[in-house]
Amino acid sequence: MADPSSYRPRPGEIPDSPGVYRFRDEHRRVIYVGKAKSLRQRLANYFQDLAHLHPRTRTMVTTAASVEWTVVSTEVEALQLEYSWIKEYDPRFNVKYRDDKSYPYLAVTMNEEFPRVQVMRGHKKKGVRYFGPYGHAWAIRDTVDLLLRVFPVRTCSTGVFKNAARTGRPCLLGYIGKCSAPCVGRITPDDHWDLADEFCDFMAGRTGTYLRRLERQMADAAEEMEYERAARLRDDIGALKKAMEKSAVVLADATDADLIAVAEDELEAAVQIFHVRGGRVRGQRGWVTDKVEEITTGALVEHALQQLYGEESGDAVPKEVLVPALPDPVEPVQQWLTERRGSGVSLRIPQRGDKKALMETVQRNAQQALVLHKTKRASDLTTRSRALEEIAEALDLDSAPLRIECYDISHLQGDDVVASMVVFEDALARKSEYRRFQIKSFEGQDDVRSMHEVITRRFRRYLAEKEKTGEWADGEGLTDGEQRTDGEAGTEGGTAPDDGEALTQGPALKDDDGRPRRFAYPPQLVVVDGGQPQVAAAQRALDDLGIDDIAVCGLAKRLEEVWLPREDDPVVLPRTSEGLYLLQRVRDEAHRFAITYQRAKRAKRFRAGPLDDVPGLGETRKQALIKHFGSVKRLRAATIDQICEVPGIGRKTAETVAVALAGATPAAPAVNTATGEIMDDDDGAPETTADAPGEPVSAGTPDERRGQER
Repeated sequence: MADPSSYRPRPGEIPDSPGVYRFRDEHRRVIYVGKAKSLRQRLANYFQDLAHLHPRTRTMVTTAASVEWTVVSTEVEALQLEYSWIKEYDPRFNVKYRDDKSYPYLAVTMNEEFPRVQVMRGHKKKGVRYFGPYGHAWAIRDTVDLLLRVFPVRTCSTGVFKNAARTGRPCLLGYIGKCSAPCVGRITPDDHWDLADEFCDFMAGRTGTYLRRLERQMADAAEEMEYERAARLRDDIGALKKAMEKSAVVLADATDADLIAVAEDELEAAVQIFHVRGGRVRGQRGWVTDKVEEITTGALVEHALQQLYGEESGDAVPKEVLVPALPDPVEPVQQWLTERRGSGVSLRIPQRGDKKALMETVQRNAQQALVLHKTKRASDLTTRSRALEEIAEALDLDSAPLRIECYDISHLQGDDVVASMVVFEDALARKSEYRRFQIKSFEGQDDVRSMHEVITRRFRRYLAEKEKTGEWADGEGLTDGEQRTDGEAGTEGGTAPDDGEALTQGPALKDDDGRPRRFAYPPQLVVVDGGQPQVAAAQRALDDLGIDDIAVCGLAKRLEEVWLPREDDPVVLPRTSEGLYLLQRVRDEAHRFAITYQRAKRAKRFRAGPLDDVPGLGETRKQALIKHFGSVKRLRAATIDQICEVPGIGRKTAETVAVALAGATPAAPAVNTATGEIMDDDDGAPETTADAPGEPVSAGTPDERRGQER
């Protein structure tokens, strides 16, 4: 625990201007980011008598070891920089809204030649129009099913679309009139795009135009005694009205607004947002946060606005945002929202009428969400605390292991040997800290030697980070000849580079700037997947590096025994123990992460083709060659002049490609294992025999093949 006076800036050092400040801990991690109209006045508040500080603020300043600041021109710039840094550094003492799910959106891919209507989650893409969010994906599908009768826009995947175009036969929706079948040319690309645009207009709330147009057409058809056409139009009108009824009118003046309500107590706060478009509730979402800093309702609203609109622009930011309390000051926030929308945004508290009544409904939802969250979390916190205490007691640790790292080795009969590192903090998975390793020092199957290499590489990086931040004097930590070892691959969800470099590139691993994805944070407990030999290898690696303050244990799968270094007998935890259950979860997560990486590497190796060995030929030009010729077989038969016709391919590169393909042995034709049919390469099939993308055809049942994986 640091004394704030030890790092307090000297008088007159802090500028009296707008800016953003960062508190860092002893490991140089950013633990708090804040903004201020006057940096001097704001920071002075943190360095007063500790007895006068709020308990959470007191914890923050005593955890910190330094403070730094950046001066900006205006309060709006300070707001933008604060949001960027909170998102980048993930500081532990800042308010961060947790969402227990990824909300689905109705998305229309207007950036494609033939726009597609689909359900999308996750990050928003440029050129795609989004509607929602919805509480459930089935609600989107029900709405789309009704609207396709009037707006028969494409909903099929790219694979289905291409297959229909190749065969000349549309899918079922094309036959029953719920798709205009652009795949077979029933509608031109421009007409289909206009149809998708009308679909978007209807979803955006401009419903009256289409209803009146259909009603006119129905009346005209009835006048001309085209009763069948009039009946179809009547049914179309009914479908549109039914879709509209799914979202009742809540504001009579066709308002576009977002309503934000906050329910809070001393420790936590819940935020609920209703998205109203055209007077109808089009979506709802909610977040919960710990109040890790002393914060007002207005500040909670400000953080919610940053979370909600930080990545949005244009119409995604509504003209009106209704809140329970205004940020202080409100002008910078309102100006920031206006800049993001590109036109004026009204940020205010509703005082009367329909908007106030709707705000009360949103407030009740927020209150219910907070009660439900606290009910769930009470048992969850108790269980996690008990699990950590049981582990500390069983392993004779001085304190509960708040950070646990687990390592596992994976391979397929000695090939593609990889390792995983997963991190649990406070008994919860922290996926941004996961790492993957390729075993480099030897080839073949040796789990013990692999474990020693991985532990050595991980904690050699830890010592290097300590040395770089000045926690160790020069010459301490790293032994002679030890340098930073590449080969640690990055976080969950990425694709691993061939040479095993860190996936998180750039400043995050190069600069001492407090970003969270680093090897600088030591665990209190290292868990390895295995028994006595693996535990001994991990402990030996730590001993070789001179690290003696990190506990090590291993969890053997056969009897779920916990092994400790230099102990002949295992520690046996009761089967009903929460501590054992937590260790199993950590071990299973490490195994899942390792085997996922190993399978990805193996699939990549099997997908490798003759073009992969051509020097200087990148992925873009490889795709251009395949797209131009249709297959590797046709490319192999092409002349150098024909290869030069491909955009971006010069004569020298064409000659290199021709020589490489001439020396490569053509692979066996691909086989459709469902039918036994041999697929001709001219149809675009890969030149490998596979029963799934990247999976080799091998003898034995699926269970037997799975048993060969470690």
